[in-house]
Amino acid sequence: MSNYVVNNATLECFFGTAPSFFGVTPEKQVFACGQPMANTMDFKPTINIRPFGLCRSLLNPVVAAATAANFGILTPMPCVPNTITPWINGKNNVTIKGFPALMKEAKLNCVWQGIISVIDENNKTVKEK
Repeated sequence: MSNYVVNNATLECFFGTAPSFFGVTPEKQVFACGQPMANTMDFKPTINIRPFGLCRSLLNPVVAAATAANFGILTPMPCVPNTITPWINGKNNVTIKGFPALMKEAKLNCVWQGIISVIDENNKTVKEK
């Protein structure tokens, strides 16, 4: 059974050092458990996808520069998500404002090669019937 994702679900990024909380803007006007439901187009950095602590990806130019300045020792730097494409694996037969509903199994790619996943299930996701 899948879970629908709503506002404040917990996210993680493979290259991040801390979890983050998902932001769904209230203009969605489709609510579950008192929270706006997400769709696959909710991928905007800092609005929907908030920072994950520090970034450890050497493809992130800030991390690469800090690591080079530290004689090649990996030096994580503040995470600024760089997501430019929608979530994959939405629920195509259930739409929220015209786009597939976001499910717990969905993944989002960061330009710095991070894979972003939904990890929270405590009252932040709604079970599919």
